Amino acid sequence: MPLSATADTSKTVKLERYNSYLRKIHSTKVLKASSKVLFRATLLIALVLVLLFAVNYHPHSDSHHPHSDSHHLHRRSFLSTGLFSSSSSSLGEGPAWEKRVRQSSTAKRQHGLSVLVTGAAGFVGSHCSIALRKRGDGVLGFDNFNDYYDPSLKRARQQLLEKNQVFIVEGDLNDGPLLRKLFDIVPFTHVLHLAAQAGVRYAMKNPQSYISSNIAGLVNLLEVAKAANPQPAIVWASSSSVYGLNTENPFSEEHRTDQPASLYAATKKAGEEIAHTYNHIYGLSLTGLRFFTVYGPWGRPDMAYFFFTKDILHGKSIDIYRTQDNQEVARDFTYIDDIVKGCVGALDTAEKSTGSGGKKRGPAQLRVYNLGNTSPVPVGRLVSILEGLLGTKAKKHLIKMPRNGDVPYTHANVSLAYRDFGYKPTTDLAAGLRKFVKWYVSYYGIQPRVKKENSHADESA
Repeated sequence: MPLSATADTSKTVKLERYNSYLRKIHSTKVLKASSKVLFRATLLIALVLVLLFAVNYHPHSDSHHPHSDSHHLHRRSFLSTGLFSSSSSSLGEGPAWEKRVRQSSTAKRQHGLSVLVTGAAGFVGSHCSIALRKRGDGVLGFDNFNDYYDPSLKRARQQLLEKNQVFIVEGDLNDGPLLRKLFDIVPFTHVLHLAAQAGVRYAMKNPQSYISSNIAGLVNLLEVAKAANPQPAIVWASSSSVYGLNTENPFSEEHRTDQPASLYAATKKAGEEIAHTYNHIYGLSLTGLRFFTVYGPWGRPDMAYFFFTKDILHGKSIDIYRTQDNQEVARDFTYIDDIVKGCVGALDTAEKSTGSGGKKRGPAQLRVYNLGNTSPVPVGRLVSILEGLLGTKAKKHLIKMPRNGDVPYTHANVSLAYRDFGYKPTTDLAAGLRKFVKWYVSYYGIQPRVKKENSHADESA
């Protein structure tokens, strides 16, 4: 073979080896680049999936409780506790959110109060919040908008509060970090603690909700309040249910309360003992209010006067309880405006807490009061008044009271509240129900045959 041919072949081989080397290098670079892109894409997808899971995740424990037609359980997701809510926490926490919290909490009158109202979207809470705001106090609402009853009614109350410049932070009492943040932003002078799981009979369906709200929630709030500087004075809702099987009448704060007839009553009694403990150890000023069957506009749909009105208008029969010995069941029905006056009076006379940084510096105020109407009315009389106001006869179904926690009779002695802050109820049942029915037919867009002021119901009241 000629030398020149050998040289050409050698050059060709070397050139092919070089080109092969370049191709390998290029392939390696492409592979590395592809790997980086794939890794970043995988990481991004994983983060998106985690976010979607967090937003839509519901605690497993809640799924163990069955739903009923009339009462749904509290479905708590991250949204309901405020962690992703636009009105509070994560996405809400920021300059604009904090500004709303401060503005709502700031008093508009000299020496006005700054009050955190828990359960502000509830019946009593919404009325108290508006009353305090109208007189110039700072009011910040707090509510988890659970679905024990129709949440749309709570949202409607929220809109009413917004019109009165009261902002509601959406969150749960057991969300300690959120509560602590609120106390970091605002030096509350007072807390009006009205958030609770209400209802006597529902406790037989969902007992855990009462422990979570009425005991754990209360303790969590007191834990945050004891560490606040300054510590707020706290007025909170106990219940006339604590009297349980007591047979002395009228019910006095001095009567025994160690015989609860329902789990609801037991949790409220436990709350009173817990309040005593935090007062004794940490110097928190605490006032418990025992409400007696509150009724009125914007009320709770699970209360008898409310669903009686609904069923009478829809031509449905209503169950009227009688005691086991065939006596009429009677309640000390108390109109909402009277209850609001009692709550405000308790706030105005609440002394400052004496603790600081979680340590007691001296004896602190500890009180409990009945807030009732002092005039028990048989449930049959309640129905008669509603019949007159609605212009419709009720389809009555008389049955014996089941042993589900209800008591046959309540009657408040309010002399202690009158002595200490001038509490004096002024609204009788006929007048109060007239105002409730007027609100009810307006809110639900109903046109019943409602009697005028000179109706037979008024004449016989």
